Amino acid sequence: MHEPHGPKRLSDIVTGVETWYPFFIIPPKRPNRMWVDWKGDRPVVLRPGPQIRKRMFTVFFNYSGPLVVDILPQDTTMTATYYVQNVLSQVKSAINEQRPKVSASRTLLLHDNAGPHKARATTQPLRGLGIQFLSHPAYSPDLAQCDFWLSPILKDRLAGRKFDRIQDLAKAVNSELRTIPEEDYQDVLRKWQIRLKRCIESHGGYFEGL
Repeated sequence: MHEPHGPKRLSDIVTGVETWYPFFIIPPKRPNRMWVDWKGDRPVVLRPGPQIRKRMFTVFFNYSGPLVVDILPQDTTMTATYYVQNVLSQVKSAINEQRPKVSASRTLLLHDNAGPHKARATTQPLRGLGIQFLSHPAYSPDLAQCDFWLSPILKDRLAGRKFDRIQDLAKAVNSELRTIPEEDYQDVLRKWQIRLKRCIESHGGYFEGL
């Protein structure tokens, strides 16, 4: 579908995911690695507890860069109604503003198989607009651009920084999204294409080297 002369264009893909962002992201383990004497104690590495303060962000991007950053209100659950009315409505507006002369039927929506994404309350309104869905294999975060690329990059860049207010955390997330070059957003879609090919070649089996 997405080959150079295929019927679909990578530039038509819009992808997004929900991710929890703590107000303090503990740095990853790798920088804390060190050699110790066999009698020595291992260095103490902090781990996030279950009660850590955090908020859910939904981030959508396409070939040109970030489109939408939505913050789920505190003490609220992500539902199909919220997803359609608050998230996808922003995505649709952002696409129309960015590509006013392009039909909605050209949009290829790629998100994972979370309940709010697959609910009838979500799929029916989008089909009514002519928006096409790209299927995503279950339990395959290695095939989701947000999971294997965007979310790890953002959390790595925010690691070690403490935020007291949601406004400060949101400002930092938005700022980091916009410092990522447009070429990187385009490159990750090409890498996604390579991963799909490797998955097909391995008949859905396990593989390494990406």
